[in-house]
Amino acid sequence: MWNYEKRLQYPVNIKNSNAKAAKFIITQFGGPDGELAASMRYLSQRYSMPYKEVCGVLTDIGISGSK
Repeated sequence: MWNYEKRLQYPVNIKNSNAKAAKFIITQFGGPDGELAASMRYLSQRYSMPYKEVCGVLTDIGISGSK
């Protein structure tokens, strides 16, 4: 029923830093509609999930979103 493979969708290879882009990314990460808030929602849903086979997926999504 579940086929879950833990890997990145796209390879990451950073060659140059960009402070302006980093500032934009961090604003998307934090805040009420940011990635960190979404990560916390996934982790909180993990503990109320009735299907135990899905708990690992929610945990991995929540943890990878908070990195």
